[in-house]
Amino acid sequence: MDLLNTLADKGLRRELPTRDEALAVLETSDDELLDVVAAAGKVRRHWFGRRVKLNYLVNLKSGLCPEDCSYCSQRLGSKAEILKYTWLKPDEAASAAEAGLKGGAKRVCLVASGRGPTDRDIDRVSQTISAIKDQHEGVEVCACLGLLSEGQAARLQEAGADAYNHNLNTSEATYGEICTTHDFSDRQETVRQAQGAGLSACSGLIAGMGESDGDLVDVAFALRELDPDSVPVNFLIPFEGTPLADQWNLTPQRALRILAMVRFVHPDAEVRLAAGREVHLRTMQPLALHLANSIFLGDYLTSEGQAGQSDLDMIADAGFEVEGTGTTTLPEHREHPGQRAGDLVAVRRRGAGTALPPNA
Repeated sequence: MDLLNTLADKGLRRELPTRDEALAVLETSDDELLDVVAAAGKVRRHWFGRRVKLNYLVNLKSGLCPEDCSYCSQRLGSKAEILKYTWLKPDEAASAAEAGLKGGAKRVCLVASGRGPTDRDIDRVSQTISAIKDQHEGVEVCACLGLLSEGQAARLQEAGADAYNHNLNTSEATYGEICTTHDFSDRQETVRQAQGAGLSACSGLIAGMGESDGDLVDVAFALRELDPDSVPVNFLIPFEGTPLADQWNLTPQRALRILAMVRFVHPDAEVRLAAGREVHLRTMQPLALHLANSIFLGDYLTSEGQAGQSDLDMIADAGFEVEGTGTTTLPEHREHPGQRAGDLVAVRRRGAGTALPPNA
């Protein structure tokens, strides 16, 4: 198929597909699915081999969020039956992280519900980062605390955080349909603040909220403009008690096509298979490893994940290997944020579809 050969070649050169090419991936038939996975898998293996990075979530503060994000079980007015609790103490969070680290996770993601952290909250998280890193030298820590205020990203970086997660979730055109308490540009600004402070940016999307193919491509391209190092792909878990409780729009085949499209748009980024994979990919999860080079191990924020040993068995049975702590996840050219930012500006000036320099 000429389209897939073209996309694979572009991915090997880190060249951005056209919007029409990305849309065409989502429009392929189920009969073409294995061809789509093979083409995107070629790109994944070129940049990441057969390594799978394991990540582990620690929910520092759960529920009672003042934001009204329609997909979230912790949202304002949510009737979802979830655990609600205030901040874990640093030693409690470090203890919670232990299970994932013993299972092979090399990154711990510290998440807290809410619009954004106060300065006191930053102090709490800083102490938690220290507690985890004191016990586990070399572990990566990613914070996910909502919208950041001026200077907070720098404080997290100084405390030892390696990355910051804040997802764009959906396209700018439809963002107002899923949230009214903040807007798309607020999310973009938080990602930029994290990058400006020297943190590795982690920003992705949620599929299955009733969005169109165009919306999925738009958010993938908006993320490419931000150039995050990690791109989590979440699949909506329709929680009872939330406005999107009846949105069961995904099949395993569509979920795989979405992952393939994201891989073509973000060929050398850490594409992470995130929440909802067990619900929507089901027995086709091993195929997704040919597209994503990173997964979450264990449970998510307010929902149960697959048993950790089952994930490890799945990785081994599919012919992949868990990425070791001594291995750098990203390709070498992504280890120079300043150079990367400069190259991205050059690409924008030249226009979409232009290849980056080979040493970018």
